[in-house]
Amino acid sequence: MKQKIALITGATSGIGLETARILSENNFNLIITGRRKNRLEDLRQELEHDHCVVLSLCFDIQSKEEVDQALLSLSEEWRKVDVLINNAGLAAGFDPIDKAKTEDWESMIDTNIKGLLYVTHEVSNWMIKRNEGHILNIGSIAGIEPYPNGTVYCGTKHAVIAISKAMRIELAPYNIKVSTVSPGAVETEFSLVRFKGEKEKAQKVYEGFTPLNGRDIAESIYFVVSRPAHVNIDDLLIMPTAQSSARDIFRK
Repeated sequence: MKQKIALITGATSGIGLETARILSENNFNLIITGRRKNRLEDLRQELEHDHCVVLSLCFDIQSKEEVDQALLSLSEEWRKVDVLINNAGLAAGFDPIDKAKTEDWESMIDTNIKGLLYVTHEVSNWMIKRNEGHILNIGSIAGIEPYPNGTVYCGTKHAVIAISKAMRIELAPYNIKVSTVSPGAVETEFSLVRFKGEKEKAQKVYEGFTPLNGRDIAESIYFVVSRPAHVNIDDLLIMPTAQSSARDIFRK
């Protein structure tokens, strides 16, 4: 059996970083991507071992030109991607629709929707040629239940869920699996990015309860992508015990 290749977007922090680690532990060869070149190189050096070769691609997923240039730079051997994990995503701002900054909307739409589509468009063609593959998209509880002050972020994650369901229908004839893993509150850089680096606001999001962490989600991702060939996990929703809905968190 050949060694599998996984391509992970947004691998420099949070869920993407922990997913890269757990797949390395399980002897996947990896293509890790992100915008922070130094972090990518540090991660490549950390993960590479006798049974795991790691290739890093530094590009901005919001730019179709950069995405295409990076992916087309891969050799034919590296294009034999078994698992694509569309993890790159962000929330920007926490304001109601009438007060939100339109540049925040553009950033979320360009990353969470268009970036996912740019990468999937290219990699799915590689998978179709080989008549096999698995595409896993990171959703969110926000893609299932909207909440106030998250209008556009929730909209982008609803789009991810809908896109994933349609992809599943379109790609099933080519023996390609499509899955979504949707987390609730996960303590990563997510809130720090949303609040533009304001640490106090970001920390308050996780006060009074135990949130999920990146490893929790990475373990679930590994479970999904390691099922037998005839098994596809369509959707997986993972919540902290203290969180009962998108809005409701029991805090002590």
